Amino acid sequence: MKDRTIFISDVHLGTRGCRAKLLVDFLLKHDAATLYLVGDIIDAWQLKRGWHWSKSHNAVIEAVLEKARNGTKVIFIPGNHDEAVRGYLGIHFGGIEVVAEAEFVSAKGKKYLVTHGDQFDTVVANARWLAYLGDSAYAFLIWLNPKINAFRRLWTPRYWSLSKWAKHQVKQAVNFISQYEDVLCEDARRRGFDGVICGHIHHAALRQIGDIHYINTGDWVESCTAIIENEAGEFRLVDWEARNTRQKMMERARRRSRATNPLPQEVSQ
Repeated sequence: MKDRTIFISDVHLGTRGCRAKLLVDFLLKHDAATLYLVGDIIDAWQLKRGWHWSKSHNAVIEAVLEKARNGTKVIFIPGNHDEAVRGYLGIHFGGIEVVAEAEFVSAKGKKYLVTHGDQFDTVVANARWLAYLGDSAYAFLIWLNPKINAFRRLWTPRYWSLSKWAKHQVKQAVNFISQYEDVLCEDARRRGFDGVICGHIHHAALRQIGDIHYINTGDWVESCTAIIENEAGEFRLVDWEARNTRQKMMERARRRSRATNPLPQEVSQ
C-alpha cells in the first residue's frame, strides 16, 4: 500500500557511521506520493576532513532519484551539514526540489512547518567553531560504533550506539533537546502552524507539546528512523533498526530450532 508522505533526515552520507544499507532497504520497501529530505542528507563537513563514500552511499542517491523518476515528489530541505545546497534554493535537479523550508498540509488539513532545525540550535547559529569541535568528537564516537558492534555480534544482533548512549548520559544534552523542542514549537505557534516536522538533533519524536504537534524524524546513523503519514493523515514513527534487529533475532531463533529439532530423514524405499 502506498503511503501519502515520508520524512527522513540526518542520513550523513559520506560518514562511516551512515547506515546506508538499511536506508536503501527502507526506501525499496516504502513508497509515497511525496518524500521530504529534511536536511543533513550528505555530510559535507566530514567529506572535507576525509573522503568516505561506499557503494551503499551511491545506492541511497540512486534509490531517491529512482523514486523521483517514478513520480514521487521529492523535496530537499538542506541542513547545516549540507548547507552548500542552500545556494541553490528554488532549483530542481533530477526531479528533486530544493527549498529552505516547507509548509506541509496533512491529509487531515493540519498545517506543519518542515525545517531541518539547525537555525534553532544556538551553538550552530552563534558559535560555529564549537559546533565543528563537537562534530569532530561525535564523529569519533560514530567511528567506534561499528567496532563495538562487531564484538557485540558474537552474542546479540542488537545494534548499540555509543554516541547515542553518551548523549543520554549528559544532563546538558538532555536539557538541550528539551530547549530545542520548545523553541521550535514556539516558532511554529507564532507563525500559525499546527505542528513542526524537523531533524538535526538525532532524537526521533512524535508527540504533542502544548497545542503543537512536534515531530522529529530522528536519523540514519544512531537509530535509523523515519516518519510516515498514511492516506488518512495519521503519522507513525518507523524504527527500521529495531525492525532489522527483530528479523535477525527471529532468524537466529529459527536456526537454533532447526539445529535442536532436525527434520526426520526420509526412509529409503
